[in-house]
Amino acid sequence: MNLEKEVIEKFKTLPEHKQAEAVDFIDFLQKRAEEREQEGWGQFSLASAMRGMEDEDDLYTIEDLKEKFHD
Repeated sequence: MNLEKEVIEKFKTLPEHKQAEAVDFIDFLQKRAEEREQEGWGQFSLASAMRGMEDEDDLYTIEDLKEKFHD
């Protein structure tokens, strides 16, 4: 028996209120998996965007960044 069939058979033996709990738990697991996947892609994207920047020449100096006021 494969895992899906085993889960379905066990699910069928539960009382209705326990089936509802099982569905809620599955929803929780799905949501957590989606959040972790999105977090992973976010980190991957940021890492990809920043890759190689440490090897680039500086475009601006500290002097360029200082605000200048005129009298």
